[in-house]
Amino acid sequence: MLLQYYLEQLDYKNMPLFLRKYFECPSLVRLMNVGYFCGMDFASKSVYDFSEYISRFAHSLTTSLLTYKVTKDKTMTVAALFHDVATPCFSHVIDYMNEDYEKQESTEELTEDIIKNDKYLLKCLKEDNIDVDDIINFKKFGIVDNDRPKCCADRLDGVILTGIGWTKNINKDDIKKIINDVRVFKNEDNEDEIGFTSRDIVSKIIDVSKSIDLYCHTNEDNYMMQLLATITKLSIDRGYITYDDLYSLNEIELFNKLKNSKDKELLDKISLFENINIDSIPKIELPNVKVRVLTPLVNGKRYN
Repeated sequence: MLLQYYLEQLDYKNMPLFLRKYFECPSLVRLMNVGYFCGMDFASKSVYDFSEYISRFAHSLTTSLLTYKVTKDKTMTVAALFHDVATPCFSHVIDYMNEDYEKQESTEELTEDIIKNDKYLLKCLKEDNIDVDDIINFKKFGIVDNDRPKCCADRLDGVILTGIGWTKNINKDDIKKIINDVRVFKNEDNEDEIGFTSRDIVSKIIDVSKSIDLYCHTNEDNYMMQLLATITKLSIDRGYITYDDLYSLNEIELFNKLKNSKDKELLDKISLFENINIDSIPKIELPNVKVRVLTPLVNGKRYN
């Protein structure tokens, strides 16, 4: 499987010892059962045919290893590991539910509460002499996260994982070349930013990023995202689940709870979500979905 190969290219087996203890943090373990593709693992296979299951934990891990590869910085590496700690079940579907289509950051406001309530995490941070505020405010590290069209570990990892699992236009050779070529440069704002030395590799990354953006702006993807958002909101409004369940249950438990509601309207929508044929999806008015523009650095200069 390509995810395993990607981990090998990031030297997963030889990861720094300090990082391993964080895998026991309850707030991170929860992400093992939160899918990277926003609950669409449960959707109709006529619409989505993912090549393999990828979790938010896997994304957190690979983003962290990518950060360590280019920085060897302990604080940034841990910040990258916990950058998605506030991701609920169904991920960006909940942003759709909150009508946050463009930025898709509505759930990030819980980051501080989740981190500060993970006592084991706080213990680990103290052992490593890492300031908890650096983990909460991970966006201060441009290597981990920054504004588009700049490249960062989170964004590059997202391109690779989505290219592996959904758009399927990244192969082993691409992964190896990308990981071997990634570097840190000073950008036009004199800030550290992830970049590359090869224009061909950057061209490939941009092509994959554009294809992901096209997929995310299709009628069928937005219909399915909105449908699951409607199902989730209806379930909360009618008391079958709570908003807190999005964080306390894993996705399988949550989806099964939805299906056990005995509510005909809800069950009909779930059945539609699970079984609809892609050719029968009605046209909808597309929301202003986030535009995934990416223009990485090549030898310190913005690609053009």
